[in-house]
Amino acid sequence: MLNLPLPPELEAIRSFLPDLVGDLERHTPYAAVLASSVGGINITVNDREQRVSEGPVRRGAVCTAWDGSALQERAVGGLAPETLAEAARALAADLPAGITGPAPEPGAARQGHFGAPVAQDPRGLSARDKLELCRRYHAKARGLDPRLVNAQVTYSETLEAKVYCSRTRLLSQSLIRIRFRVMVFASDGAQVQRDSADSDGVGGLELAQASDEQLAEAAATAVRLLSAERIEPGFYDVVFDPNVGGVVAHEAFGHGVETDMFVKKRARAADYLGKPVGSPLVNLLDDPTLPGAYGSYWVDDEGEVAASTHVLRHGVFERGLTDLYSAFRLGIPRTANGRRESLARKAYARMSNTVFARGTTPVADLLAGLERGIYLRKAGGGMEDPKGWGMQVEAVLGEEYAGGRPTGRVFAPVGITGYVPDILSAVSAVGDDFALDGGTCGKGWKEWVPVSSGGPHLRTRARLG
Repeated sequence: MLNLPLPPELEAIRSFLPDLVGDLERHTPYAAVLASSVGGINITVNDREQRVSEGPVRRGAVCTAWDGSALQERAVGGLAPETLAEAARALAADLPAGITGPAPEPGAARQGHFGAPVAQDPRGLSARDKLELCRRYHAKARGLDPRLVNAQVTYSETLEAKVYCSRTRLLSQSLIRIRFRVMVFASDGAQVQRDSADSDGVGGLELAQASDEQLAEAAATAVRLLSAERIEPGFYDVVFDPNVGGVVAHEAFGHGVETDMFVKKRARAADYLGKPVGSPLVNLLDDPTLPGAYGSYWVDDEGEVAASTHVLRHGVFERGLTDLYSAFRLGIPRTANGRRESLARKAYARMSNTVFARGTTPVADLLAGLERGIYLRKAGGGMEDPKGWGMQVEAVLGEEYAGGRPTGRVFAPVGITGYVPDILSAVSAVGDDFALDGGTCGKGWKEWVPVSSGGPHLRTRARLG
């Protein structure tokens, strides 16, 4: 098992960064520098094309300084010391003279490097090797069922390394994020349906695999969806699988508790701190420390060391997710959620791995308690309204249950809508299982960052349509 070291180009400037921060803090009570090196590859193989996209490694840094009322920044491409020094001088020249009053604090002294463990280092394989891996899975998927009309295999690999420096901290991390998907498409001549087998996480090439059982299940589900009905709109007792429940967690109490929205007065959750918003069975966390999860990291982009945040505890809204600025403005403790899409974007309060905590009910018992309702599986997406506290999530598949057993009827797609506290307050059972799914999350249709969502199976009541 390899723990990824810091790339040479970042190691070379690591010891230079404290002097840069010191020069800036002759003009301001708070300054910091974030340097990064990011590269990767994307591969797609389907019936019509084979595509490999491997761009240059993007290297650069952003200098940050407090101007007395807000954080000012200057970003540059490249990591040459003189380039960084020039950016710091330009930023200092833009600051007002004699800055006084309260300013953000960089936190307790911390130093160190965090390297993600990798079992099979993808850097040791060529782009051609990875393309061949995708070709093999494409050929295997196409032979699963004669009703399949296409298959698409996608492989995404991102190598990300960063160094953060402030007056008290010099922290770095190196990791590789992998996403691997085998998607199959079924047709009956009148319509096309699809399903996929997915794997993702922080790790190495060991993540780029799908078992024969997973591929067979994806093919069977795609074929099954060809006979799915549209569900009659109304309120139903439902069970969410971990994928659907995770998207509910992400939409219901993810964006709505990112505290930059509190500063802007755009989040209804701000009025519910310390108040119950769900069943006592509901515990929800945002945790960037989950081993191997796609949204995990050791240090956020503002130097806060990763730690789990208990957002809901036994149904009570306990705390939100912060970046440096929102925590300072609101006078609340930091959480490790200050994240950037890139050096060209500012840091916002962003989710990492947002999950419902595991419960105590065996999944078989949870489904057996579904007297008349719908088992919802595989989320297709979602959106939220932090101000109105409304939520919409789409499930790819809904299975009808009666007397705790499937009737054989399936519905697709199934929309889940409702008022967040109503859905969470109706939770009557939480499974003893746990699963995660990774992806990317945008803030206002931009500012994309890697995240995971998930948790156990949940039984609740919701409006479907």
